[in-house]
Amino acid sequence: MLEGGQEGLTKLWQQRWPSCPPVGYQLRDPYRDVWVRFHSLPESKRYAADESEYTIVLERYNTVLDELFAGADVYVITPLWTTEAEVPPCPPGADYWQSLLVRDDPDPEFRTYSHLFTVRRPWRHGCIDALLRDVADEEVAGVLIADTRMQRIHHPYDGGADVFLPTSEERDRMRDRHADWLSRHPSGL
Repeated sequence: MLEGGQEGLTKLWQQRWPSCPPVGYQLRDPYRDVWVRFHSLPESKRYAADESEYTIVLERYNTVLDELFAGADVYVITPLWTTEAEVPPCPPGADYWQSLLVRDDPDPEFRTYSHLFTVRRPWRHGCIDALLRDVADEEVAGVLIADTRMQRIHHPYDGGADVFLPTSEERDRMRDRHADWLSRHPSGL
C-alpha cells in the first residue's frame, strides 16, 4: 500500500514539484535548474542494437539509480496511457495513485490520459532491469523512479534519463561525475 495513501503521495508531489504534474517529459522546463540528462549509449545513440549495447544501457541507468537511491526505498511510478478517463485494471503488485488528463481535445478519441500506478520497493542494483529494458525499447513510456520523500526523480526514456535533484549543486556534482554521458548540444538535450 502507498504510505500515506493516494492523498499523501499527491501532497508530497505537490510540495516538492508544485509547477508540474507527475509527467516526466513535463518536468524539464519548470525545473531546469535541478535537471540533468544522461544518454544511454556512447555518441548519443538512441537504441541498443545488440546485447552488449543493452548491457551499457542498463549499467548507465543503474549507476545513476544507485547514486540516487542506494539503501533506500523508492516509488516506481508507471503510467498506463489511454484515451479514456476510466481507470484501467491495476497491474499486479501495484497501487493506483491518480489519473491525469495529459492532452485535452474536443474529440474524445484524441484525449490522452495517464493513469499512474506505483510500487514501493527497496532499491537494489538491477531490481527493475526488465522495466528499464522495456523503456529503452520504447515499449513503456513515462516511468518515474523517486525516493519516498519525492526529492529525487529518475525519468528513464528511450535514449537516456532525465534526473531531477534537490539542488543545482547536487545536480552539478552528478553531471560532472558522468560528463561522458551528456549531450553535446548546448541545451543539454
